[in-house]
Amino acid sequence: MPTKKRKKRVKDVLCLRQPDIRVVLEDITNTHNASAVVRTCDAAGILYMDIIHARPEPFPINESISTRAEKWIKFNHYSSTEECLSSLKKQGFEIACTHLGSEAADYTSVDYTQPIAVVFGNELQGVTEEAVQLSDHLIQIPMFGMAQSLNLSVSAGIILYEACRQRIQKGLYEKSRLSEKKFTDIQKEWLGLKKKPKKR
Repeated sequence: MPTKKRKKRVKDVLCLRQPDIRVVLEDITNTHNASAVVRTCDAAGILYMDIIHARPEPFPINESISTRAEKWIKFNHYSSTEECLSSLKKQGFEIACTHLGSEAADYTSVDYTQPIAVVFGNELQGVTEEAVQLSDHLIQIPMFGMAQSLNLSVSAGIILYEACRQRIQKGLYEKSRLSEKKFTDIQKEWLGLKKKPKKR
C-alpha cells in the first residue's frame, strides 16, 4: 500500500502534467538518446510521447539512463509518420518539426502554450520529408560553431524548457490540466492501485 508521502508526491507531479504538448520521436534508433529524451520529458511535465517506429524490434529504452522515467510517461506507437501526425492534427495539435533547412525559424518563435506536438528526427538523417510536409512550423536551434546540430536529447531539453518557460508565464502549471476521471485513472495506475483484468 502506498504511503501518504508517496500519494502526495504522485498527486503533486500529476497536477503539473501538460497533456496538450506532445513529443514525437521519428525513427530513433540510439538507445542512449531515446532514453535521455524520455527522462527530459518527465522532468518537463510531459505526459504523452508519440513514437514512430516501423522496425520490428522494440523501441529502445535503457533504464539506467532514463532512470525509469518511462513509468510516468504514456507512449503511443505508430508505424508511419503520416499515421502519427495526421492523428495528432485531427486531435487539434499544431505540428512543430525540428529541421536544419534555411526555411526553419528560431525555436523560440513558436507559441508552445497552444496544443502542440514537437517532432524530433533520428540521429543521422533528422526528420523525414514527409514530416516536414505535414508540419505547421519548421524550427531549429541557432548554432554558432562548426557542428550543424546538437545531440538529440540536448535539443529536446532546450526546446521543452522554452515550452516550460512560456507555459509557466501563462500559468499553465498552476492547476491540473487533466479531467477528473483521467487524473484519477492515472493516479491509481502510478500508485499501483489499478485493478488488473481477470484472466479467463
